[in-house]
Amino acid sequence: MSRLRFLAANPRLALGALLTLLLAAAAVVGSGADFTASSANPANTFAAGTLSILNSKEGTAVLTATNLRPGNSSTGTVDIQNTGGLSGAFTLSRTAPVDSDAVNPLSSKLDLTVVDCGTFVGATAPTCGDGDDVSKYSAGTIAQMGTTGHLVTALGTYAANEQHRYQFTVQLDSSAGNAYQGDNSSVEFDWNAA
Repeated sequence: MSRLRFLAANPRLALGALLTLLLAAAAVVGSGADFTASSANPANTFAAGTLSILNSKEGTAVLTATNLRPGNSSTGTVDIQNTGGLSGAFTLSRTAPVDSDAVNPLSSKLDLTVVDCGTFVGATAPTCGDGDDVSKYSAGTIAQMGTTGHLVTALGTYAANEQHRYQFTVQLDSSAGNAYQGDNSSVEFDWNAA
């Protein structure tokens, strides 16, 4: 008798043989030895950069002018440096002027000019007035700065550790008459970076 006929005549034996074959096939598939590999990149670290300003006259005036007469001017300089590790867009703005005479505010007669004298080369400061200065504000008086589109004066993007010298000049307008005698005005200039 052939094997198939024998198995057909004995269904239990046939089922047992089939079950044995299935278990053997599962053992072969389940015990397959595959190659594996792995790799890791440990200790990934992250840190935020810094953006900070060094102002050579922090907490003090850039310029102080006393006993001005119409047509006279006064000048002062300040050095501004990006001491952070990131580049940043620097700006200059002012607070509201404080005038001793509300009817004839002196700030409306103080013509203001701000120029960027240039970038420091190492520890060597640029020379103001050498012909390569860049005007940053010369659109009018201290009172006008902050109005008509001059709320903030863009100074440009400073790279990390870049330092500039700025020269401020204030001139009492020649149209200032007797109503301005003895008046005074003060304002704060603010440097920002983003």
